[in-house]
Amino acid sequence: MKAKKISNITVAEYIAQEQESGTKYEYHNGKIFALAGGSINHGLLCGNIYSELKNELKKKQSKCKPLTSEIKLNIKDQNSYVYPDTMVICGGIERSAHDEQSVVNPILIVEVLSKSTANYDRGDKFFLYKKIPTLQEYVLIEQDKAQVDVFYKKLGSDLWRISRFEGLKTTITFQSIDVDMKMSELYFEVEI
Repeated sequence: MKAKKISNITVAEYIAQEQESGTKYEYHNGKIFALAGGSINHGLLCGNIYSELKNELKKKQSKCKPLTSEIKLNIKDQNSYVYPDTMVICGGIERSAHDEQSVVNPILIVEVLSKSTANYDRGDKFFLYKKIPTLQEYVLIEQDKAQVDVFYKKLGSDLWRISRFEGLKTTITFQSIDVDMKMSELYFEVEI
């Protein structure tokens, strides 16, 4: 998704802009970026990861819940608001002090990569996400090949470990929520 930059507004103005326009924007310290739409593969992968996580967590009777990209994430330390493709929150949902429709406490974040966002998702966005105290796992899903990178760290540690899962016969492990997922389910109906 390509973003169009609009500069120098307050958090309150940003929230009002979203409410008035009905458009989602990322906010980074006074600058907002209008988000463009994604591809069919992007939409399928977002739906698949959300539904598979929801089903697996429900089977386990887990207190963790997945959230779609309709939910905004506030990264307090960085004065940023973003829309991850999917998040998982365990326990209670903590809301932003400035925007009650934003959450602050995901344990797992998923982004589906595209040509226009891959560098951002792997670089600056991951840097932002690392500032979230509750975050333990960051998942990057390729949409044109069966490949998923999972960055994991134990709570309280600063050391991130990366695992790469490739091929439709592989099973992905999400350590933070104790869930395994078949790549064939994640890539169901996705053209690769």
